[in-house]
Amino acid sequence: MSTGKVAEKQLKTIIIKEEPPIAWIILNRPEKLNAVNMELLDELSKALDEVEVKDNIKVLVITGKGKAFSAGADISGFKGMKPLDALKFSRKFQEVNNKIEYYTKPVIMALNGYTLGGGMEIAMSGDFRIAAESAKLGQPEINLGIMPGAGGTQRMARLIGMSRAKKLIYTGDMISAKEAYEIGLVDMVVPDDKLEEEVRKFAYKLAEKPPIALLTAKYAIQYGLQTDIWNGLSIEAALFSLLFSTEDYVEGVNAFLEKRKPKFKGK
Repeated sequence: MSTGKVAEKQLKTIIIKEEPPIAWIILNRPEKLNAVNMELLDELSKALDEVEVKDNIKVLVITGKGKAFSAGADISGFKGMKPLDALKFSRKFQEVNNKIEYYTKPVIMALNGYTLGGGMEIAMSGDFRIAAESAKLGQPEINLGIMPGAGGTQRMARLIGMSRAKKLIYTGDMISAKEAYEIGLVDMVVPDDKLEEEVRKFAYKLAEKPPIALLTAKYAIQYGLQTDIWNGLSIEAALFSLLFSTEDYVEGVNAFLEKRKPKFKGK
């Protein structure tokens, strides 16, 4: 399904690779296990904006280079950090993760290795998490005398339930990809050497779906979870009816009746 045209751009802390209909953002500080600092957050935020406006990109994948997806925040920058500076870092990190969570394209997190702390918080912001068998996951901040500050206390509890989230956050334990799958923290576990292949296969499947319907379904779920069921149902009904004004709806119905595969254009 790929166009065969691959464009790659390397920044200081990330790599942006476009192979329509997929784009990859690769965290690229392998010598630091892709630890997150302000520079990486700035580059990641700008890369998200750059990819989002491209109509030929239907799905975004975020992964890491080397042995880690991301081992968390760059702790070397924490020494001597004052509370106000910590607040600014937390807010910036939360803003980037919120941008990912409410992105207008599906976001797949390809967890190629250590996914800890801030790396786990980035991963939980995506729509899906596909982990290599050797990946290790967790929120170890408690062992530094602190706690998750980029959404970990909120997203983990919503993903796996309050008690399981408390256990991981209170103990700071790392768990295997297999255990993460069993508790619902990741959606799929694959052999290390098959990670890119399986992620690409899933991304192509999503890329064939109608983009506007994917977006509205995503927003109905995301915003619906932030409110009561009555308001959630109202959001769903409004977005459902909106889709009947799209060309993709006409194409989908006609393709079904004509017994052929639909060709969605995002219009």
